[in-house]
This record gives sequence, structure tokens and C-alpha cells, in this order.
Amino acid sequence: MKKICIVTGSRAEYGLLSSLMKLIQIDTELTLQIIATNMHLSPEFGYTYKEIEKDGFRIDKKVDMLISSDTEIATVKSVGLALIGFADAFNELKPDLLLVLGDRSEILAAVSAALIFKIPVAHIHGGEITEGAYDDAIRHSITKMSHLHFASTEEYRNRIIQLGEEPNRVFNVGAIGIDNIRNQKLLSKAKLEESIGFKLGKNCILVTFHPVTLEKNTSEAQIKNLLIALDSFSDQRIVFTMPNSDTDGSIIRQLINEFVENNQERSLAVTSLGNIRYLSILQFVIAVIGNSSSGIIEVPCFGIPSLNIGSRQRGRIKGLTVMDCDPEEVKIKEKIREILTPEFRKACRNNINPYEKTNTAENILSVIKKTDLKNIIQKRFHNLKYEKL
Repeated sequence: MKKICIVTGSRAEYGLLSSLMKLIQIDTELTLQIIATNMHLSPEFGYTYKEIEKDGFRIDKKVDMLISSDTEIATVKSVGLALIGFADAFNELKPDLLLVLGDRSEILAAVSAALIFKIPVAHIHGGEITEGAYDDAIRHSITKMSHLHFASTEEYRNRIIQLGEEPNRVFNVGAIGIDNIRNQKLLSKAKLEESIGFKLGKNCILVTFHPVTLEKNTSEAQIKNLLIALDSFSDQRIVFTMPNSDTDGSIIRQLINEFVENNQERSLAVTSLGNIRYLSILQFVIAVIGNSSSGIIEVPCFGIPSLNIGSRQRGRIKGLTVMDCDPEEVKIKEKIREILTPEFRKACRNNINPYEKTNTAENILSVIKKTDLKNIIQKRFHNLKYEKL
């Protein structure tokens, strides 16, 4: 039995991985191991490890790492704590494969520990570019410590090969989050409104805004500009999802809470919607605003506009439903008006999502099952100087 260990540190990442986790769980040739860490274990972020357990999964280990601060020194110390925790976890669980998604600091710690333990790593969503965040460097670092790669587009697959990875270990499978959208039963509007205690109405916007980690102290100014702009659209109802545990996230949470307190009749802030509620709400909002990767990858499947603010996602492939915007009050107002026009909204309904492929989770699982995990630790650098992609 191959032991497949999945590390998850955030609500969003777990939501993306959950369909694949279920496939591993029911496979008679595999054993699923789960390590929960970072935001899942924090009361500030809603103790979202409980959502994992509620879905019928057993968490094998919990790695506490989050220091109650969002400063740079706290973030670095959290990574150090995570390394210690993953050392103990891997020593006990002894997985045959570590399966991770994305580019967050806790995943960097997990993969760094796996490197020393000589545990093969399968990485989902490598090869992507987000120039405004240090996640970009973390993502490429994880690629160099990984042995199987599951990219979401052909361009990203080529970039992983450009980093020196062997082409026969790099697979374009599409974005796994789109798999969830196509295969999960979502909530009705009435059930969703009952769950969150808020009426969405006909003109509701979803807002998700995170710190831009390669910029110095810009979070406060940028979220203020966004909130001032939103205040101008008094006929729009607004649901905020709170930012993740990145440096400077607390000022964003504070200012969102103040906005909601002053606009209780038309706005709501939710610490964690969870996977089903998040996907369900996308059925009923007229636009998504912020700087989350979800606005670029998953939201287009619902045929609604996304306004991508600032540099956090700069460099990522975007479909026609996504409009970029500088993080300035006047520009944000202008672009909100533009994405809400009937013409733009109509165009969004007929878009093609560049991240969509069929059977993503099944294809990832098939590759894992066919791979001889005992003979992939030592890698050769694939040099592009001698051949074309």
C-alpha cells in the first residue's frame, strides 16, 4: 500500500485538494495521510481543521506553527517552527509520497523537510507566475525539490521544464479547483443565505483581498482605496472573505471589519466560507473583486467578471473575464463600473477558461499510481540548450 501524505495549511488549499483526497481515501491500493497546519489550527482563522474532519477525513498529524503576529519576523519564525513539526510528523508517518499544492510558506517548510527525509514530492500548480508576492519564489523552489509535477496549463508545464525538470515527469492536467466546480453539488441560494445569515439580493459582489508580500507596507493604503471605492457603489451588497495569514494581513482584517460595522445593512465579513459555500456563492454574485488566484482560475467558470487589483497576481495567465486594475481609488472605481456594464457581463458568460481540462483529480491519481516511487528521488537536470520544448 502506497502511503500518500497530503499537507494542507489553509481553507482555500484544502478546498482545491478535497476531491483528490476522496479519491485517494477510497482507493484500495493507497493509504491517505493528512497533515493539517498553519491557518487550519488557528482560532483567528476559524479552526478550519474541523471542516476536514467534518468531511469524513482523519487528520494524522497537526503541525502547529502560527505565531500570533503577522510581522516579517513572526512569519520567518513560523516557518522554522513548521520545519521542526514536519520533521517529527514525517519521522512518525513515513509516507511514500508527499502531495502538496501551491506556494505558501508552510508548504515550503514541508517540502524542505521531505527533501532531507528523501520522501518523493508531487507538486500541483507549479510553473505559475505571481510577481507581486514572495509566493513566486517559493513556488519555483518547491518545483526544484519535487519529483512529479501537475501543471494547470501547457505554458506552465513548459516553464517547469525550463526550470530543468524532466518532461516525462511534468503533466498538464488543468486546474484541480475546476474539477470541484464540475463535480460537486452546490447550495441553493436560500440554503446559502441561511448558512451565512445574509441576503445576497440581485446585486452582490464578493471581495477577497490579500497582502502583496513583495511590497513594503502597502496593505493599509491598498485596502483603504478599495473600501473607499466600494463605498461609492451603495446599491451593491458585498460579502468579504478574510485574508490569509501572510505578513500584514491583520490590518486588512481590521479595516474590513470597520467597513462592515459601518455598513451592516449591505455587507458581511466571513472568516471562512469553506469550499462548498465559496463555490456556491459564485453562482449568485455579479462580480468578484480583489487579488486572489481564485478570481483568475475558478471564478471564470461561473461566467462572471473578476477585477484583479494590484501586482499580487501579475504574470498569471488570465482569460477574458478578468480585468486588471492599479490599486488606486479612482482606478478601482472606474474599473468596477466597467466590469458591471451589461456588455462586459454578457461577454463573460461566453468565455473560455484557459485552466479547464476534464478529470483533473483522476488524471493526477492515475500518474501517482503508475509511478515507481522508489526510483524517482535522484533527478537529472533537463537542459534546454540541446533541444526545443
